[in-house]
Amino acid sequence: MNSTSNTLDTNGTTDTRAKPPSVLSTYRTELAIAGAIIVIMLGVGAFVPAALSLGNFANIAQAAAPLVIMALGILLVIITGGIDLSVGSVFSLTGMVAASAMANGVDGFTASLIGLGVGVVFGAINGALVTLAGLAPFVVTLITYAVAGSLAFIVTNGRSVGVAAPNYWLFNSGSLVPGIANYVLFCIIFLICLEFVLRKVTFGRWFYAVGSSSTAAHLLGVPVKRTRFAAYVFSSTMASFAGLLTLSYILNAESTSGASLMLQAIAAVVIGGASLFGGTGSAVGAVLGALMITVIQNGVNLIGINSFWQGSVTGLAILVAVLIDRFSQK
Repeated sequence: MNSTSNTLDTNGTTDTRAKPPSVLSTYRTELAIAGAIIVIMLGVGAFVPAALSLGNFANIAQAAAPLVIMALGILLVIITGGIDLSVGSVFSLTGMVAASAMANGVDGFTASLIGLGVGVVFGAINGALVTLAGLAPFVVTLITYAVAGSLAFIVTNGRSVGVAAPNYWLFNSGSLVPGIANYVLFCIIFLICLEFVLRKVTFGRWFYAVGSSSTAAHLLGVPVKRTRFAAYVFSSTMASFAGLLTLSYILNAESTSGASLMLQAIAAVVIGGASLFGGTGSAVGAVLGALMITVIQNGVNLIGINSFWQGSVTGLAILVAVLIDRFSQK
């Protein structure tokens, strides 16, 4: 909330100009999450000193990159008050389609465009059914989650597919900017662009308006349907991009590669301060939420705790974030 100055000017009148919010007030939640991440890493480092090594930091960044990109996509849907359950299946299907295309002689760049097309198509289907048909987002994306998941098996009869393009690994681990791996560069670019749009561009503010009250937004002239449609297309396209990034890293496509990522992406956005009721959230928070989940998973592995507990830890993190959001609204 902006503070107001009530000082007297030289003419004796009251100056009520609003002071711009400080960085601390604007990103209070995000700073708290960043602090929690540092505490977790220091705690793990007390048991396993290697957790604080540069090599482990690089491993965390590599593992977090696809989740960061997927979380940035689903953030817009959640800000508008919707949900997208299909991102994990779209992630898997994208990898299978792109790898299959390369196995049939298509070059890596064209195969990547075909893979991104998968996300655009499913995002358009989700957006059309939600905005034009008026169906509930949960139902729509649950349907496309099942359809995309089954297609990921149908494409190659459930078999894994290796990447045939010899230099495709450069998409993930190459360096368009010297000294910065592409997977880090992509995350930084998407973060800066999305945060700028949400904070400074009128179109970005529409997402918050729709999530806060679609009726009021419509009365104010906001194109509610187009805004929601754009959110779903962006979400699926980012899921496809994340799928291609992972494909470039492991150089092998699996039909179930994105099975657990949908829950993690939603958890990252909620942990990052977005409300499942819509109207709030930031790109910085989504990225930090994704990093927190990855840091927790990394710590569980380093300490030697059974990896089966990772799902429970993620679910608990979602519960805590939702409860905090619920009570803060009250």
